[in-house]
Parts: sequence; C-alpha cells; structure tokens
Amino acid sequence: MKNDNLQLNRKIRYTRMVLRNSLTELMKEKSILRITIKDICERADVSRSTFYAHYKDQYDLLQQIQEETIANIEKFLEKYNDDESRDGIIRLLEELLRYIADNGESIQVLLSENGDINFQKKIFGFTRRKQVMKYFAGKFDEKTQEYASVFTVNGSIGLIQQWLKNGMDVPVDEMTRLIITMTQR
Repeated sequence: MKNDNLQLNRKIRYTRMVLRNSLTELMKEKSILRITIKDICERADVSRSTFYAHYKDQYDLLQQIQEETIANIEKFLEKYNDDESRDGIIRLLEELLRYIADNGESIQVLLSENGDINFQKKIFGFTRRKQVMKYFAGKFDEKTQEYASVFTVNGSIGLIQQWLKNGMDVPVDEMTRLIITMTQR
C-alpha cells in the first residue's frame, strides 16, 4: 500500500511538472490570454481530464507557479530578516540570484511581457520589505528611503530581467556585485 502511494505521488508530481513546463514554454511564445487548455495539454501530451484533475484552468496553473515562486522568494527574505549588515544583504542577494538562475526559464517568463502583471506587481511590492528599507536607514529621511527602495528594487528587477534575456551570461557572484555596486550610495 505504501509503495502504491509513493508511485501515485511521483506520477502526480511528474504530471504537474509537465503541465507547468508546458505552460512556461507556451508563454515564451504568447500571452497567457491566448493560451488554451488544449494548447497546454497538447504540449504536455496529457488529456484534458488529466489537466482538470490538477487545475481549474490555465490561470489557476499560472497562479500556482506564481505563488510557489513568491513563497520561495519570501523564504530567502525571511532567512535574512534580522541581518542588516552589508554582508547579509550580499548573501541574501546572491542566494536569491542562484534561485533565479536555477529557475531562470520560468521566472523569465513570469517577468516577461507575456507574464501576468499582477505577479510583477507582487514582485515590485518587495520595495517595502524591511531589508530594503534598512539598507537606506540613516542615509536618507523616511520619505526618501521609500523612493530609494522603489528605485533599487525596480532597477534590480530590470537588471535581472536583462540578465535572464541574455541567458544569464554573467555569473551569479558578478551579478550580485553589479547590483550592489549600482545601488550603493
């Protein structure tokens, strides 16, 4: 019985992975608004009933991918929540960039023009994170800290988007140094 459950779990994980990969591949070609369940199922080589056993529709599938990505990013941020040091910020950024590099294809699609604008807004919402605000504490007054954090996060996301478009042609440690250098004051 236990072996049957293990086999079922593997099959479920595999099916979800294939569906996620199919959606990611399709989003390289067109907007989520133009992707159908049929497109995803054909690309994944699964039936529509298999798709519906896991997701309500293509938007539900996309939302699951987005939520997982946000949760993983939150884990990195929480891990360094109390570390205000420059080294802590560098370690956080480097670890985050490694995660992005390991998941570059899906993150690139999520941040692309074919991605969901709501996901991008959530990512930009990290400007209010206390790590970013602490980075500017003492350097600016409170209002200017807010502007500086928005500029830093948006600029960093832009750099990361370009890095992904260029096939991550710069190693993670160099990209970390580049972002830190460009955001220092």
